[in-house]
Amino acid sequence: MNKTSEDFLVKYLNNASPTGFESSGQQIWLDYIKPFTDSYFTDKYGTAVGVINPDAPYKVVIEAHADEISWFVNYIGDDGYIYVVRNGGSDHQIAPSKRVNLHTEKGMVKGVFGWPAIHVRDKAREKAPTLKNIFIDVGASSKEEVLDMGIHVGTVITFEDELFKLNNKYWCGRALDNRIGGFMIAEVARRLKENNVQLPFSLYVVNAVQEEIGLRGAEMIAARIKPDVAIVTDVCHDTHSPMYDKKFDGDQKAGLGPVLTVGPAVHNNLLKMLMEVADDKKIDFQRSASSRSTGTDTDAFAYSNEGVPSALISLPLKYMHTTVETAHEKDIEKVIDLMYEFLVQLPNDHDFSYLK
Repeated sequence: MNKTSEDFLVKYLNNASPTGFESSGQQIWLDYIKPFTDSYFTDKYGTAVGVINPDAPYKVVIEAHADEISWFVNYIGDDGYIYVVRNGGSDHQIAPSKRVNLHTEKGMVKGVFGWPAIHVRDKAREKAPTLKNIFIDVGASSKEEVLDMGIHVGTVITFEDELFKLNNKYWCGRALDNRIGGFMIAEVARRLKENNVQLPFSLYVVNAVQEEIGLRGAEMIAARIKPDVAIVTDVCHDTHSPMYDKKFDGDQKAGLGPVLTVGPAVHNNLLKMLMEVADDKKIDFQRSASSRSTGTDTDAFAYSNEGVPSALISLPLKYMHTTVETAHEKDIEKVIDLMYEFLVQLPNDHDFSYLK
């Protein structure tokens, strides 16, 4: 990873981009990718798309999602304490003692998820964190003081944790799910440009919004683009970290390469081509199985329009939906390698249909 790419990665992942409020992160992403594309556009909800060779009729998508989990202010007590609801799959168990940023029209307000001290909790009063008892303290002693700060019901809240390296080989922080995907697809576009690759088809580099609340951004943009094929990248679980059961959760490990998923939404002919490319280019990969939907934007593309051959390339991730999501830098590079090598060998107008 060169210095320019790393600077973009750090800036992009440290920026807050909660579901429904992705615009600042999308602008950072667009500013980076514009030099590598021929044109770009955005939709009304903020999905951003860079396009290479836009006049070619055969349309290929590589896609990630831009949003991160967060919280909303749900209730402000007369005593100034704030109670929350989820925006996406936020984890109430990790909240106590976390620092947060409340995003108001008056600017950023700092706060903390408070929690009573261990030595005042006896067995009779010991309680686990739940959505009913976690709370935020912004240093106010009344509801009026909170409101004067610009905080109101519906104010969005993000954790403040930022990106860092573990042992000089893992990237660790919040929102790798899935702005790391936005980084990887942008790097594919950069590599195509720097290597002067002339694609025979149009490539849509899609950074979609609102995945964390139901794949909504992907649904909207798939209907607009109407692609012929889609490659989606997202994250999956490193099941070698503690408290997983590989018999139920699958067997994938950070550092051993991207994960390719088999499942109903994943097109078998497209998946086979990806695996053949990986074998040919000696890109290590892992396998997983999805019993129904993949739970990623792959599903939205696959079942859009009249059906779009779609496949999923996942990045193994430790500690998903926490503030210390952790991915191996080698896996990040291999995901980029696989998407790039797939694109440069894809024939124009390739028909992935099962029956011809």
